[in-house]
Amino acid sequence: MNFDDSIGFRGEEFGVENHADITWLVDPIDGTSHFVRGIPFCTTMIALVENGTVVMSVINDFVREETYWAIRGKGAFKDGERIFVSNRPLSQAVLSFETRLENPENIESFIKVRKAAGGILSTINCGFEFTMIASGKLDARITQDPYGHDWDYAPGTLLVEEAGGIVKNHGSNNYDFTNHNYIAANPLVFKELTQGDNAIFGSNT
Repeated sequence: MNFDDSIGFRGEEFGVENHADITWLVDPIDGTSHFVRGIPFCTTMIALVENGTVVMSVINDFVREETYWAIRGKGAFKDGERIFVSNRPLSQAVLSFETRLENPENIESFIKVRKAAGGILSTINCGFEFTMIASGKLDARITQDPYGHDWDYAPGTLLVEEAGGIVKNHGSNNYDFTNHNYIAANPLVFKELTQGDNAIFGSNT
């Protein structure tokens, strides 16, 4: 397969073809094990990264025949309809938390979130969960020592941002797509998780 050397390509199936200031991140099937078993939580995800910033993303939920997309500064959409995150507080929030529970520190954080939130839902599919947050059906996605790669998270984090959500790495006031420890949430849930004396993830500075 030949690629323009001025454009990078990295993905789940093809690996790293080349590095460049402009790079495509592609996950042809996010949720392969679901797809094989006929479980509906599987998507195709694409992100365009320019100089370290995710500028465009597409998540295709091919099971439901729905396409979610975002361009930085232009909003988030489901097909042609503008979508927005929810405004529910943490106590009413249903969120996902991806972490390695064999690590005691991760277990502690997971238990704290479970007690504070309305519920935790895990489909083991990043793309599907990001679309649900961006369209206001779920309220947040937290990762702490997660399993994924850049292409698992970059498309969905931009979608949530452009839908009015907040995405930042733990303890940071920014989001670096190569840092896989992040919170992607509606503004109210994000504030409750990161600010105040009882914040589970401390202050983002």
